[in-house]
Order: sequence, then structure tokens, then C-alpha cells
Amino acid sequence: MKSVIEETRSSARIAIINLIKCKPKRCNLECKKCCPVNKVGKKCIEVEKTDKTSIISETMCIGCGLCVKRCPYKAIEIINLPSSLESDTTHRYGPNSFKLHRLPIPRRGEILGLVGINGIGKSTALKILGAKLKPNLGNFSDPPDWLAILKHYRGSELQNFFKAVLEDNIKTLIKPQYVDQIPRAVKGTVGELIKKKSEIPDYTHILKQLGLTKLMDRKISELSGGELQRFAIAIVCIQNADIYMFDEPSSYLDVSQRLNIAKVIRELVGNDKYIIVVEHDLAVLDYMSDFICCLYGKPGAYGVVTSPSSVHKGINIFLDGYVPTENVRFRQEKLIFNIAETATEDEIKRLRNTKYPTLQITLGSFKLSVESGAFTDSEIIVMLGENGTGKTTFIRLLAGRLKADDGNEDIPELRVSYKPQKISPKSTGTVRMLLHNKIRDAYVHPQFVSDVINPLNIEALYDQEVQNLSGGELQRIALTICLGKPADVYLIDEPSAYLDSEQRLYASKVIRRYIYVLILKIYKIDV
Repeated sequence: MKSVIEETRSSARIAIINLIKCKPKRCNLECKKCCPVNKVGKKCIEVEKTDKTSIISETMCIGCGLCVKRCPYKAIEIINLPSSLESDTTHRYGPNSFKLHRLPIPRRGEILGLVGINGIGKSTALKILGAKLKPNLGNFSDPPDWLAILKHYRGSELQNFFKAVLEDNIKTLIKPQYVDQIPRAVKGTVGELIKKKSEIPDYTHILKQLGLTKLMDRKISELSGGELQRFAIAIVCIQNADIYMFDEPSSYLDVSQRLNIAKVIRELVGNDKYIIVVEHDLAVLDYMSDFICCLYGKPGAYGVVTSPSSVHKGINIFLDGYVPTENVRFRQEKLIFNIAETATEDEIKRLRNTKYPTLQITLGSFKLSVESGAFTDSEIIVMLGENGTGKTTFIRLLAGRLKADDGNEDIPELRVSYKPQKISPKSTGTVRMLLHNKIRDAYVHPQFVSDVINPLNIEALYDQEVQNLSGGELQRIALTICLGKPADVYLIDEPSAYLDSEQRLYASKVIRRYIYVLILKIYKIDV
């Protein structure tokens, strides 16, 4: 690859190249051939057939957008940023890759809440504040040393924060986002690991509040998603640290458990502690935080951190999609959570009514009793309850995945499409191949594309390997496959896990569009 011309402070235009989609060996180098700057003898786009990806000089780029239109794999994005961000670059991973502008400003003795859509830089900000990643201030080829970084933040609260991190040997603990990966890295029982990691004399009240006292003899590999989440939070809270970071602590938890983990995290607040929480559940964020920083931008391209604001003001900024202090609108529409309309009695009478009998099932020491009931077409039934009370078991009974103690003969025979709670990708191909194999007819149908594919932004994932997808991306793919199968009943188990607030709203709208069939779903909390 030839020399790379990096961005300069005078340019507010960024070029983003998707390394997964860019395939110089398979295309005719359309981006290089169509570029007007290249045609006059300059080197704006540099790429050869032997290269893994093309590189665009952001200083040479004139923003014509021809390369974006001509790229056969839709791998290029040209984005114009506000001029005020030119000197605020915090970190960039490489040429034509994601960049983060500014940083959240934590305060001792208070909880900082971070809110923003997925892929916008929240995890990058956590790594930098936790000294797990050194910010390069946009200079990825010759990263600055800490002296230059401290000079860059001179006069700000971040200068004092980074000084404390560097000079005082501060200890940082991070609760990871994807707790379902913990069993791969950790072996043993809950009690053994709690005892091994504990650094405080009495932690029984933490275990009791998190509901872990009955799980002490359980192996980590046997824990459910909610139990893993509470275990991960407990491991962080029973250790002594200067900076505590929690990445999406409410995933897999029911309403009461979310309030309990919020109380446990608030108990960590002390005069010498920094606490940062990334959370998509706005109700939990409101309850837990002392102040908030919003993140906006383009997922996978760039992220911008707003200045700290009060909790209510910060949540309203995110919902409105407008930052008044910067006069920046980052979303065209406000996020509005409407109240669902209830069907009238006459409308219900005209619908097909399906009944199911009284059911009982015993799984080890757990016993579930289900009273007889009924549902009609064009109806959405929400199941709400604490973890471990049998919601998923009931779903699997109706789906035919489990058999009742007296058999399933009385359960009506219906075509069922089921999205499980835990999503374990087994496919080794791309998303396009997976959709082609699972819902071949639906995913190319114009109506399905309009109702499901486009709102969930599935097309952007077509060429990605299924095994490399994030939790939120897997959730959207699983929901698409579930809705793409012809069925009488759609059983959807916790569709909001790993989705940000904006994606949850879009997912709920997609689900409501399927009014011609019954949808039975679990929705742990409706934001």
C-alpha cells in the first residue's frame, strides 16, 4: 500500500471505509477510476488489486460523492462534520475508520450516565477513561505520549482526571457488556469465584440484594442470562477500586432486578470514587445517574460526546435528537413512545379465537402451572414477570419445544415461529446466506423489505459474517428471521436485549405491523 495522507486540522470531512465490505480483488476499482481528483493526477483514492482495502485522503477529498455511488459493495461513506469538531478529536483507530470526538467528564462521588445508540463510541470512551486505551487525538500513525495528551486537555477537568489515573496508580474495574461470554473465560461455582475476588469484609448484603445467595453452589456454565448479569455486577461491587464502570448492567434483568442493581451501584458512591454507567433503559438511567452525557453521530463512522447535563435534560436531548447548546440536530424525528390502542369488543368478536388448556410442567425442582386461556388474531400479548417464574417455559410449551406433564395433545396445532431468549449463532456464512437459507422468499419480498428489513437496518449487515456480529446485530437478525417465517403465532422471547433505545422503538413498530397474526411476546420492560 502506498503512503497514506492523514487528516489535518483544517478538514472537517471524514471518509469511512467498511473493511468488511471493501473488496478490491473482486471489483474493478470503480472508486479510484471515477474520482475527479485522481483524474487530474493527484492521489485522493489509493488502491490496487492486491490491497485489502482502499484508502481515501480526507485532505484531498472534495466531497463529490461519486465514489460512494459507484462502489458496487456500498463500502464508502463521505461525511461532513461540524467545523467546531475539528480540534476535538479524541481517538481514531486508523485511516478511514471510526473516530471519537470529545470525552465524557466523570466526577468523584457522582454517577455519570452515558446514553447513545449502539456503535457510537460508548465502549471506546470507557476504555479511554479506564486507561485501557490511550487516546491518540486523531494521530494514529504517530500517537502522542501522555505529556502531549495532558497538554491537549490543559485547563479542563479531564486533565486532572488523567493526572490522577497516571500518577496515583488508580485501579479500574469494568463490568463487560456481553455477560453471556463469561462462561467461556471463567470456570468454577459462583461461591468459589465470589470468595476469590472479594476484597471487602462483608458482602452478604450485596449477594442478598442481587438474589445470588441461592446460587452459590451453581456452576457458572449453568447460569442463565439474568443470573450471569447479576453475578458480573457482584464481582465488580465486592472489589475495591477507584473507577467503577458498568456497560449495560440491566440486560436480561426484570423490572425489580433492575431497581435492585441500581441500588447496589448507588451504594458504591463515595467521595473518592468515579462511577460510569452505560445504559439503554432510560428509566433505570434516570433512577441511577447524577448527571448524563449523550453520544451522537453515525454508527461505525464517528461519535460525539455532549457536555455533561442534568439527568432530565440529558434524557430529553437524546429523545429530541437535538443539542441546544451546540445547535446540532442529530436525528430527524423525536423518539416518542405512544400508548397502544385497545381493540373494541365488536372487533374482537370478528377475529378468530384460539384456546389453550390448563397445563402443568415439571423441570427438576421447578413446577409451572398454566391456567387455561385464549388469544385472538391481530393481538399482541405481553408477558411480564420476574426472572425464573416460567415465562420462557410457557413460550416453549406453546412452541412445542417442551411437553407438558400430561402431554401436548390439547394444545391447538398452529404454525409457530419462535425467537428464543438466548441467541447462539451456529451459521458460519454471511448474513445474506443465513437469510437466504431461513426465509428465502420473505427477505426479497418488497413488502417485507419495507416493513422489516429497512426499519431494522438489516441490509447493512448482509455481507458480514454471522459469527462476527454484535449482540444487538444478532438480536435484529433473529427478529427478522422470526417474522419472516409464515406462522399463525409469533413467539418472541425478550426482543429488546442488547438493543439501544432507538432500536427498541423501531423493533416495537416492526412487531406492531404484523397485525394480521397473533404475536405473543416477552418484553421485560417497555421503555
